[in-house]
Amino acid sequence: MAKKISLREFQETLVKRLTTAQQGQTTHAALGVQAGREYWLLDLTESGEIIPTPPLSHVPLTQPWFRGLANIRGSLYSVVDFAAFQGGEPTPASAESRLLLVGARLGLNSAILVTRALGLRNMDEFEPADRKDESRPWVGDAFVDLQGRPWNKLLVRNLVMQPRFLDVGI
Repeated sequence: MAKKISLREFQETLVKRLTTAQQGQTTHAALGVQAGREYWLLDLTESGEIIPTPPLSHVPLTQPWFRGLANIRGSLYSVVDFAAFQGGEPTPASAESRLLLVGARLGLNSAILVTRALGLRNMDEFEPADRKDESRPWVGDAFVDLQGRPWNKLLVRNLVMQPRFLDVGI
């Protein structure tokens, strides 16, 4: 469940951020998402729009991780369940699940379904970690947050250019 804050707290935080930005003290931020049991960071230049999961149209004879097509403002987007694509459990439909429109910058109408969006994360609050022997080319640098949770950087271009990601048919 998302933490609820008052309008006053939100405004105070916004004023602090604007003041910091005006003074030239910018922080590097990344978008945090959870897909299954894994935590991911996306560079803001690679992350697309985040939207609540709309109704999805099932497409027969496709991979189990391909959730279907979504009509988003009149355009069809292919939807890949990111956790299931990586061999994890399918993402359950819930009020917290989100679609990340990741392929727009690359000319692809692709979206990945994630368990939930975790908002902007200050990269100064992460420590670099040793990257495990990783066979997934879309996994970038590894990090650990202040609570000791492991995070991976998602290399969106590497993900959407994978032949397996692009070939959803059985």
